[in-house]
Amino acid sequence: MELAVFDLDYTVWDPEMYQISGPPIMSPIEDHPQKHTFNPTFLRSCSTIEEGKIVTDRRGTPMQVFDGASHALTEINRMKKEGYGILAAVASRTDEPSWAFKCMDWLTVHDGSTLSSCFDHVEISFADKEQHFRSLHKQTGIPYERMCFFDNEEWNIRNVVPLGVKCI
Repeated sequence: MELAVFDLDYTVWDPEMYQISGPPIMSPIEDHPQKHTFNPTFLRSCSTIEEGKIVTDRRGTPMQVFDGASHALTEINRMKKEGYGILAAVASRTDEPSWAFKCMDWLTVHDGSTLSSCFDHVEISFADKEQHFRSLHKQTGIPYERMCFFDNEEWNIRNVVPLGVKCI
């Protein structure tokens, strides 16, 4: 595998962009009305570039990175540093790309890297996954057969399997 491609909504993070109320904001944990329910595991999944803050929507719904996604991206970062020829990319369909970019700039994975810094290529638009992958292929020159796609939606997977992409 040369290119690991991740969907964002409910694959890398929760909630999905369409589920949040307004654009994401950086909020002090101390000001959150449910701070007493935040355990260390939950707070780790909400880790941001600013100590003591989490990303929320205007209603206070926290954005969190799934542990498995954080682990995978941390491992890919390690492999890159060790000289393995692997890249990471995003293929995400949303009608709020600016919100997704903000979340990627603020949320961090286990090694402290921002989501933005984990990805070498980013395709975020309302286009379908096939168009995202065609663009990634054009940008990278990596054959579809050397790409692996992580997505929770079966219909997105069915959309790119005919290209030869391996899907999980």
